[in-house]
Amino acid sequence: MISKADPLRVLHEVFGYDRFRGAQEAIVRHVVEGGDALVLMPTGGGKSLCYQVPALCLDGLTLVVSPLVALMRDQVEALRQLGVEAAALHSGVPLAERRLLERRLDQGDLRLLYVAPERFQADGFLDRLERWRPVLFAIDEAHCVSQWGHDFRPDYLALSVLHQRFPEVPRIALTATADRRTEREIVQRLDLGQGRVFRASFDRPNIHLSVTIKDNPKRQLLEMIRTRHQGQSGIVYCQSRAKVDDLAAWLSAQGVAATAYHAGLDADERSRRQDRFLAEDGLVMVATIAFGMGIDKPDVRFVAHVDLPKSFEAYYQEIGRAGRDGDPAHAWMAYGMDDVARTFAQIRNGEGDDDKKRSDRHKLASLLGYAETARCRRQVLLSYFGEELAQPCGNCDVCMVPVEDYDGTEHAQMALSTIFRTGQRFGAGHVIDVLVGNRTERVAQLHHDELSVFGVGRALTAARWRSILRQLAALQLVVVDVDGHGGLQLSETVRPVLKGERRIALRVDPTRAKARSDRPRDDHPLSGGEQETFAALRRWRMSEARAQGVPPYVIFHDATLAAIARTRPRSLRQLAEIPGVGATKLERYGDGVLAALEESA
Repeated sequence: MISKADPLRVLHEVFGYDRFRGAQEAIVRHVVEGGDALVLMPTGGGKSLCYQVPALCLDGLTLVVSPLVALMRDQVEALRQLGVEAAALHSGVPLAERRLLERRLDQGDLRLLYVAPERFQADGFLDRLERWRPVLFAIDEAHCVSQWGHDFRPDYLALSVLHQRFPEVPRIALTATADRRTEREIVQRLDLGQGRVFRASFDRPNIHLSVTIKDNPKRQLLEMIRTRHQGQSGIVYCQSRAKVDDLAAWLSAQGVAATAYHAGLDADERSRRQDRFLAEDGLVMVATIAFGMGIDKPDVRFVAHVDLPKSFEAYYQEIGRAGRDGDPAHAWMAYGMDDVARTFAQIRNGEGDDDKKRSDRHKLASLLGYAETARCRRQVLLSYFGEELAQPCGNCDVCMVPVEDYDGTEHAQMALSTIFRTGQRFGAGHVIDVLVGNRTERVAQLHHDELSVFGVGRALTAARWRSILRQLAALQLVVVDVDGHGGLQLSETVRPVLKGERRIALRVDPTRAKARSDRPRDDHPLSGGEQETFAALRRWRMSEARAQGVPPYVIFHDATLAAIARTRPRSLRQLAEIPGVGATKLERYGDGVLAALEESA
């Protein structure tokens, strides 16, 4: 019989919190009582506690499947700071250390063991696992099992063996990125049909959402950082390695602390740069999606995309790396027509059968619809994941700077007719030249200045027509890059529009002056004196982190330091009341915190 501790007692004594958030308590109690579960919860929603608390309630070993070494390392270090015996087993662990670790497992000295999914393919591992007698399996980033997902990992498919080999051991699968199709696939492939599905809200209300149209994206990014996130940690995503290197160097030349990360760097250099990002305050990481899962840094204040992501799921997961501590954060994206053409081309040239590519095009169109919406962005985002937000959020650019929309049916007809009459094989630039009556050498050479549509749209600027073409692509009336050269073609759904049987609403892009008035909301401001105390506490934390060689946030999150700065506890007893200060951290750091407060007085 497995002994069980009380989850609330574990939460308070080990993690320093008096209550669970949302569905956490129901999940924890279900798992402690032996039930299987699939947990769908946004990044920053507290997924880790959903298996870490049960692991400490049950008397035995919990095995955690995690896809990245960096994620394992962060989780293990954070648990050790709490006084929990935890370790990671992966290909990077030296043989001598691995043998020592296995001896500790044989002796029952560990409570949590993190392993990579490929470990289950190793000879003898399952036999050793039987010897260690696990009491719980946690499968993190469970969407990696989906062959339709953007992070598919074939090794995850082997995890169904857990239920076959250990039918009495409960399993909890967790993910922050799953639409209903992916959810069904996780349940099927991990054999969780008898388990309970917990769906938390996908909403991250602390993240301010904003999208801007590309117009010198380097300068736009720099302006956003300088005016809103000066001296704060952030991640900037680019599509190519060359652009990552160029942008990181350019930001550094402009006085922004920045470094680059992509798969073209050797493993040691990538590790050094990731460690620097985790350890430093105020560093901007410019990266491809190679810098992805496993980034557990809680105080990332912004995530920026200077290129369009491949899907809504990818976008949602990437912006979820901002504001994991619950404090205000910012998801900023710049995109343009070239992004649309490039991303459609990537899908066309990518792997997968016609069904997979059709699904990818649908996901991209949904992301374009989000980018071009005149509605509250959060309502559009949550709707994609099957969740409805009754009222506009008040914390996105569209809510804060309302977008003008109008009946654009006539303009849509002009654009669609021009695409058709020019042969459905030219890119946006040429189509716009014909619309506005710009008699370029190419237009004249092709005799497109003799078409009935030549100059039909001269009442609008080229920029407005570019916006309209983007929106028609988002509405799936225009298909981009069908022939591999950025050409525009009409979809099968245009006939009702051309015949006037379907009305089209279009938006007017905000001016740069209006866009600048969009500001992220700050729900937890600190006063001047509190800011000074907070800064002093961060300096103390950095000194402790450097002495131990660990990231600062595994000592205390910014949210905990901010709470200390506001309340200024005068004793260890008062400090113990601060959320995030558990028994081990109180004993280890309490005197140091009080001394830092005394010095900052």
